[in-house]
Amino acid sequence: MVRGYFDKFPHSTIYFRRIRRFYIVYMVDWDERDPIVMAKDREEMQQLLNRELGREKEYEQRKSRKG
Repeated sequence: MVRGYFDKFPHSTIYFRRIRRFYIVYMVDWDERDPIVMAKDREEMQQLLNRELGREKEYEQRKSRKG
């Protein structure tokens, strides 16, 4: 599990889990001082984390993205 912190949600902790060869948001320890975490926010956080960890290609090729 990987813990992440993001500028848009400075008081919340986002936990990521590895699925195959990439990471997805597993859980958000949300703080009410932050805005609500929406689906587009989770997608952006997943892209950023996978890019940072060198897993962007695997993340972009995941089954849920294939048509």
